[in-house]
Amino acid sequence: MATEVAAIAPKLAEAHDDKDKMLKATRQVEFYFADSNLPYDKFMWTLYSSSSDHWVPIQTVASFKRMREYTALGTEWVAQALQLSDFLEVDETKTKVRRKTEVTEPKDQFQRSIYAKGFGEEHPTLQEELEQYFDEYGRVNAVRMRRDQDKKFKSSVFVEFADFSTVEKFLGQKATWKGDELLTMSKEAYCDMKVKEKGLTGKAASTRKEVIQHRGFNAFRLMDGGKATTPDTNTEKEVYLDFLGHKIRIHKNEHGNGTVLEEDVPLVRGATLRFDGCSGEMSWSEVKEPLKQQFDGKAPFIKYNVGDDFGLVGFHKVLSDADIERVKEAVKTIKSQPITWSIPDEESEKTFQIERAQTAAKNAFASSQDTRGRPGGGRGGKSRGGRGGGRGGRGGRGGKYHGKRTGPSKTEDQPTTGEERGEKRKRAVEPDGGPDTGTRGNNAPPTLKTSFEADSELAKKKLKTNEGVAKPAESE
Repeated sequence: MATEVAAIAPKLAEAHDDKDKMLKATRQVEFYFADSNLPYDKFMWTLYSSSSDHWVPIQTVASFKRMREYTALGTEWVAQALQLSDFLEVDETKTKVRRKTEVTEPKDQFQRSIYAKGFGEEHPTLQEELEQYFDEYGRVNAVRMRRDQDKKFKSSVFVEFADFSTVEKFLGQKATWKGDELLTMSKEAYCDMKVKEKGLTGKAASTRKEVIQHRGFNAFRLMDGGKATTPDTNTEKEVYLDFLGHKIRIHKNEHGNGTVLEEDVPLVRGATLRFDGCSGEMSWSEVKEPLKQQFDGKAPFIKYNVGDDFGLVGFHKVLSDADIERVKEAVKTIKSQPITWSIPDEESEKTFQIERAQTAAKNAFASSQDTRGRPGGGRGGKSRGGRGGGRGGRGGRGGKYHGKRTGPSKTEDQPTTGEERGEKRKRAVEPDGGPDTGTRGNNAPPTLKTSFEADSELAKKKLKTNEGVAKPAESE
């Protein structure tokens, strides 16, 4: 009898270990499909929304980095493990998985998130160690390791807890990591801190906080009735923005305007300069016209908040040292005040380029809609974008302004004097030719011309954006 027990014991232990391993694998896949991750993970959302029934191949999920320890056990083993879940279901073929409930937007996600810094250098098991560490305080929805533009770990994380009591518990004590005290605060406090560090106020401060809060992919930005939407392959043709050498998809938001996802906007370092010393006054022409002459007629994108002593200027390319010297020589004063030029810090340039891309996307999308099958969209017509026609997409250039201005912030497309308005009208028939150009395509890249696009003269018209033209997509 003792011999039989001794023989069975290892098998029982092995079965127990296998069950624990299955539960661990299941919890990981549940995280991939959770409301706190799925709509914010671009790759997972693409898999999830690629079909109307939302089945995702188990083989694909099993290939993810956090699932590699189970890869050798095979897809069948993972499928068997997933059947332990109450949240997920496996199809009849045991090759696909999906969540049982519809995706809903989490409430108070930002308020339930904290910032913590002081975790040292990254190593292969750090993500798992961090999750175990924060689990000690309460239920955790997500631990997101923060990285710079080169994907290097910043030694800090954003953590989303499942409830406010856990947030209070964590922030209410001195947290340490391997003997060293951590810098901790709510995510909201972190946003406020970064805004103060940059000396931002008004609209600039609001934009900066918005960038921090909503950085990364978010399926709910394209929402309908509070539910994340899936792509509809039978809807309007897609529009793309050519921004500083990168092709970015323009989406239609809930207000019907064009927008781009912030994570799709690359940081093109060196395409922006900052000027200081204007003493709260600004003359667009004193900056724009000399720079147009220096850069083959390509107008820069200028942002300036009334009353500030500085502003930002975006160019159509990365500037060389020689280009920067040309800028300094071309514009030495504004309103008779001597100014200095410098390269802005990375965060400021990133925020500025996102604003710049959003402005270009909105105008490119509006232009593409205006000429889509509408009469008079060509030369001399009445729709915006036609040469000689009325146009209000840039704050009044060449026609009526079709919208209310809010706040003191101005960009280079908002005229302030009669002389500048005259120049705006002139440029309404002389496109800037800048980098932010929208391209109307079919469904998804690579784009192909439809018969309408190939035959219609209207579809071939160049459409103005805030810095360039929107044009029909060529076959790629």
